[in-house]
Amino acid sequence: MFMIAGRMTLLMSILLVAGGLAVMPYGFVSELKGFAAPMPTPAGGNPPFSSYKGVSIGMSTDDVRAKLGKPKEPSDSVDYYAPSDNEFIQVYYEAKTVTALTVTFSGKLDGAPDAKTVFGENAEVKPDGGIFKMVHYPKAGFWISYNKISGDDPMIMIAIKKI
Repeated sequence: MFMIAGRMTLLMSILLVAGGLAVMPYGFVSELKGFAAPMPTPAGGNPPFSSYKGVSIGMSTDDVRAKLGKPKEPSDSVDYYAPSDNEFIQVYYEAKTVTALTVTFSGKLDGAPDAKTVFGENAEVKPDGGIFKMVHYPKAGFWISYNKISGDDPMIMIAIKKI
């Protein structure tokens, strides 16, 4: 469990993007050149996937904990939940309000949403079976990224972050 949680934290630090920079592990910062650029804002501006298990950007810490229960690792800045051996949720806060949410599925992926569920359309699948897609929704006030890593220990990571 610790190995999966550590790997998840490392990958989440890579995913959380702010101002065109990706925060990489061990403090290394890299511009997103060479990575997939965010997709243009969809015409409707309303994402089909805007919350997970009832938790969304802008909710209070108390409301999140009422929905998800007691966090495995609570704090003022991030709550960590592990609803199962294959599912991990991190909820990030500023001033007791949700600013980001990450959901990671590892190993058995049958409970994970696919890219079409998240974006309302399919995403490009890379030759290795991986997927990366990021879309900004300015009217909704956040972006969503979807990252699928295939292989012997597959993972799907979905991040929603306030713009």
